[in-house]
Amino acid sequence: MDKKAHPSAAAPAGAHADVVREVALSRSAAARSAIAASWARSLTTHGLAPDAPHRDVRIDAAGLRQRRDALGRMLAISNPVMDRLHASLGLAGCSIFLCDTGGIVLDQRTPEADEGLFRAAGLWRGSDWSEPAQGTNGIGTCIAEERVITVYRDQHFHDSNTVMTCMGAPVFDELGEIAAVLDVSSCRSDLTQPFAALIAQTVADAARQIEADHFQSCFSGQRIVRGKGDGQRGAVLFAVDGDDLVIGATRAARQVYSLGPEAFATPRPAGDIFGDSDQRGIGLDSAERRELKRAIARAEGNMAAAARALGISRATLYRRMDRLDVGTD
Repeated sequence: MDKKAHPSAAAPAGAHADVVREVALSRSAAARSAIAASWARSLTTHGLAPDAPHRDVRIDAAGLRQRRDALGRMLAISNPVMDRLHASLGLAGCSIFLCDTGGIVLDQRTPEADEGLFRAAGLWRGSDWSEPAQGTNGIGTCIAEERVITVYRDQHFHDSNTVMTCMGAPVFDELGEIAAVLDVSSCRSDLTQPFAALIAQTVADAARQIEADHFQSCFSGQRIVRGKGDGQRGAVLFAVDGDDLVIGATRAARQVYSLGPEAFATPRPAGDIFGDSDQRGIGLDSAERRELKRAIARAEGNMAAAARALGISRATLYRRMDRLDVGTD
C-alpha cells in the first residue's frame, strides 16, 4: 500500500516517524489527504519532530481560570451535553473534552478507570493540544481546519500520541466564529475505525446542539426564526428583533444564505434575507399596516385601547385604518 496516498496505514513497529516525515514532505500526498496536510504543517510550519520526546504543555491555574471565564457562557451551556456524552460513551473508555481556540482543555469528563491513561498521555484539564504544540490531533487540527475531524491512532503526528483516537468537532459562536472544540478521545486499542466514525457523528451532533443553545441564549430577548437548510452544517437560526430586522445568525445560517460579516453591520429586514418581502410587504405603508393590526390584535379589538397603545386618538386610528384598508375582522 502506498503510504503517501494513505497516511493512515499502519506503519511497521518503530517506523511511524519515518512514515510521517516521508508523507509530510510529499506535495502530492498533502494535496490528497487532510491528515497528510496536517503532518506537513506540523513538520514544516510548526517545526515539530514526530519522534521527539513527549511534551506535556500545560498552563497554570490562573491562566486556566482566565480562559474558563472568557468562555463562561459556552462552558455552562455545554455542561449537560458533556454529561450526556459521558453517560453514553464513558463505559467504552471515552473521555469528553471542551477546549478553547488556543487548544487548551477547559473542561472534561473522564471515566475513573481510564484516568491514568489520559494523565499519562497529557490529555487533561489545562493541557495545550493546539496543532503547534502537539502536531496532528483531534483538537488542534479541528481548530486549524474548522471542521469535524477524526485522528485515528497512528494518524497522529507524534509517536507518543498514537495510543489515542480523537474525534473533534468545532463549536461556533453567535457571530459565526469558531469558539471551542468538543472532543471525544479514547486510549483503548480495541476502538475500531467504524466505531470511531459513529462516535464522530455523535460528537458533531452534540457540538451543533451546544452551538444552537448558545445562540438562543445570546439572543434570549429576541425572536428566533429557523431558516431552510438544517442539516450537516448545523442549525439555521436567525435572531429577529421587534422591528422585523435580522440582528444575528448562526454559522450554518450565514453559509446557507451566503451572508458575510458585512450583512450584520447594519440590521436588514427579515424579508430581504428570506426572500419573502412580497408576502411581508415593504415600505412605510406596509410597516404601518402591520403595527395597526398588531395593536388591534393585542387589544382584542378594543379600538380605544389600541389607540392608547399607539399613542394616537381613536379618530386618528380610524382615519389611518381607512387609508390603509385595515379591517377589524
